[in-house]
Amino acid sequence: MGLVIESRPSELPYIERVWRSRSSGVGRMTSVAASHWELVFWEQEGRVQAVVLGPEPRACPAPVPQDATFFGISFALGTSMPHVPISGLVGGSAEIPDVTRHSVWLKGSAWHVPGYDNAEAFVRRMVREGIVDCDPIVPAVLGGAAPDVSERTLQRRFLAATGLTRGAVRQIHRAREAAVLLQQGTAAQDVVHRLGYFDQPHLARSLTRFIGRTATQLSAPGGAEPLSLLYKPSSPVPA
Repeated sequence: MGLVIESRPSELPYIERVWRSRSSGVGRMTSVAASHWELVFWEQEGRVQAVVLGPEPRACPAPVPQDATFFGISFALGTSMPHVPISGLVGGSAEIPDVTRHSVWLKGSAWHVPGYDNAEAFVRRMVREGIVDCDPIVPAVLGGAAPDVSERTLQRRFLAATGLTRGAVRQIHRAREAAVLLQQGTAAQDVVHRLGYFDQPHLARSLTRFIGRTATQLSAPGGAEPLSLLYKPSSPVPA
């Protein structure tokens, strides 16, 4: 009963993570803040649907289709679909129409619906056909480089490519890492020192805003509604 989630990283630079899950006897979850946009498919009672989920700047409650199976591709920071501006997806989603169990229409042509084991092949085709692109300035900045552009240009391009500011991405990544550490049994005071929070109240405000849980709830889970996919982001924290 509940929400069972499995995920894996990817070696493809366009993908942050691939995940799948199934729901049983649960109608709502807490969707934690996320800096990455996602392509999500789910099947319920024989009907398949798909959406593009934008970055989520704060934790919020979200409905869960009951007795359904899900599959998602979380895209790397800087990756976007030029024909769907990411600024209009922040905190929201865009439905993909005419999806069946076997096909999905993208940019005027039918594609086989991807799965957990062939997500990379699907995204490679998206890249080849220009459905997905990446602004190289974002991975360069995340990797510690100093691009030869003005700070204003850098901020503008980062925001256009990710939908979020570097500061917002940094706060989300830190809160997610804190939540993972707390779930693993790390003491709150140690998390404060390890991740550079000012004090425990600062950590508490961050967790409430971005994770929707207190440190105590994360340390001793049980009884609360399930969380969406929570993992330590693999991409570096922006400076």
